[in-house]
Amino acid sequence: MPERLFVCTPSKLGAYEDCPRRYRYSYVDRPAPPKGPPWAHNSLGASVHTALKNWYALPVDRRRPEALAGLLKGTWVRDGYRDDAQEREAFRRALSWLEAYVDTLDPATEPVGVERVVAVKTAVLAFNGRTDRIDARPGPDGPELVIVDYKTGRSGLDADDARGSQALALYAYAAERVFRRPCRRVELHHLPTGTVAAHEHTVESLARQVGRAEDTARDIMSAERAVADGTDPDDAFPAVPGVRCGWCDYRRVCPTGAQLPGREPWSAMERPPEPTAES
Repeated sequence: MPERLFVCTPSKLGAYEDCPRRYRYSYVDRPAPPKGPPWAHNSLGASVHTALKNWYALPVDRRRPEALAGLLKGTWVRDGYRDDAQEREAFRRALSWLEAYVDTLDPATEPVGVERVVAVKTAVLAFNGRTDRIDARPGPDGPELVIVDYKTGRSGLDADDARGSQALALYAYAAERVFRRPCRRVELHHLPTGTVAAHEHTVESLARQVGRAEDTARDIMSAERAVADGTDPDDAFPAVPGVRCGWCDYRRVCPTGAQLPGREPWSAMERPPEPTAES
């Protein structure tokens, strides 16, 4: 019998690469362990992403910066903030990011896809993922597709982030096959700074990222088989302790993670201190 394909998304693959134990808690254990409280930075990111999706859903003549306040208010997720003051400040910041960002866009340009699911099968994977945006831009031999991913984190991004992103590469690989157009360019649009980190993939670099994803899938399936054969799940899916533990949804139920300091749900929203003249 042929081996079943591994059904996956970028987040599923990323969870295992970050920490096999977190993968187990998320995708293997049933019932799944309880998660910790929601994170404010996830609420902020979801709100901004949905506002941009709804901005593109407007008629072209209504795609104006002044529409954004209503769109953001209608999509705003309130979970995780320390208090009302922090939430209000986050809303103001998010609105300013959105207004500056859409000012760089041509409202009349229709993306190929917004929040579009792309899917592809390989010898190992049945992959699907939801892209933030797929653009069509002129290429030397006709229109080419570009994967656009919005980011709202505090840290800036560079070309290495775009080049190393397995998720973006898999989106590009899948989009090329779904739409039957070349898709090699991937971009990270960092809304807080208004910067774009981009990378031009080749056929070979996309194939390497697909191969890496297939290797991860094989490791996951091997661990699942080991558990089915009687291996202790903690041994088959070991924890990888580190900085990420403080941000893990399952830190409180993980024996390893529980020994490490946790972060408050609103920690990522706190601005770093301003540099002083002495520093």
